[in-house]
Amino acid sequence: MPPAAPGPILRRRRLGIELRRLREQAGLTGDQVIERIGWASASKLSRLENGRSRPDPDDVGVLLTLYGAQDELREELLGITHDAGDMRGWLRNFPVMTQQQRAFAELEAGCAEISEYNPVLVPGLLQTPGYARHRIMSAAQVAEEAGDLETEDPETEVRARQARQSLLTRSPDAPRYTAVLEEAALGRRAGPTEVLHEQIVHLCELALLPNVTLRLLLRDTRVGDWYLPPTAFSVYRFADPLDPETLAIEGGFTDVMSTEVNTLNRYKVVFEWLSSAALSASDTLSWLIEATGRLTGTAAESTVAFGPATAPTQRRRDSGRLTTDR
Repeated sequence: MPPAAPGPILRRRRLGIELRRLREQAGLTGDQVIERIGWASASKLSRLENGRSRPDPDDVGVLLTLYGAQDELREELLGITHDAGDMRGWLRNFPVMTQQQRAFAELEAGCAEISEYNPVLVPGLLQTPGYARHRIMSAAQVAEEAGDLETEDPETEVRARQARQSLLTRSPDAPRYTAVLEEAALGRRAGPTEVLHEQIVHLCELALLPNVTLRLLLRDTRVGDWYLPPTAFSVYRFADPLDPETLAIEGGFTDVMSTEVNTLNRYKVVFEWLSSAALSASDTLSWLIEATGRLTGTAAESTVAFGPATAPTQRRRDSGRLTTDR
C-alpha cells in the first residue's frame, strides 16, 4: 500500500521553498550566502532552493542558523530534510520501480486530490494489468527498434503500476481523483477486444468509488473555442497547504514536472474546459456499461455515442447499486 506521507521529491521542493523564503526574509542574496558560509559554488544553494539535490542536514542547519530561524521552525525543517533524503526507506513501500514510475509514485503519495487528462491512453492509475502490459510492451518495441536495449522488464513495470493504483482505495485518506478520458483511449487501436473489455469493466467498478470521478470526452466534442489539448497532464494537490501544487506533463518518452504558478493555472483552466465539455459522471458510466456490450456484441449501440440526439439513460449511485432515472 502506498504511504500517505509525501515522497522525498515533494519534501525537497517544500524545503527549497522554505529556505528561499527565509533567505529573502533575511535580506540576503545567493552570493552573500555563499560568501558568508564559505561554499565553493553558488550552484549548491541553487540546487537546494529548487529541490534538485538531496539535502545534507549539516548544510541545512548552517543555512537556518545564518537566516535566524526560530527553534520550532528549525526543528520542522530539519525533519523535512530527513524525509527528503530518506529515499531508500520510502521506497520500501513499493516493489522495484523504474525512475519514471517512482517519480509519479512520489507525487501521488500524500496527495489529497489528483486531476488527470490523457488524449490517447487510459491514465496509469486506472489501467488493468492487461492494458498496461500492452502499453509497456509497445513502448519497449519502439525503444528496441531505436537501438535502445536498456528497457525494463514489463512485468516489473506492471507490478509497480498496480502498487501505485492501490492509493485509490487507501483507507481512510484516499485522494479525490478526477480523470477526463478520451474516447480514443478505449477504441479498437488500444488493444485486443478482451483487453479492452476487461479495462472498461474495471473503469465501471472504479467509477463507483466515492472518491473517483470519471468523465468521457467523445471524439467529436468541441472544447472551449476549438481548443486542442496538446498532451497528457496531471495536477496534484496536497493535504498540507504549504506543499506546492505540482503539474506533471506527460510526453511519449519524457515527462516534465513543474510548480510554477502561472503554468499550473493555465492547465487548471484547460482541465475545467475539458471537464465541462465531457459527459457527466453518470453519463460516462452509462457509456462504459454499454461499451462492454458493444465489444462482446451483446448490446444495442449506445445512444450517448452513436444514436439519435436523445438524452442518454441516467444512472446514479444508490446503496451501491445502479438504478435508472426516467
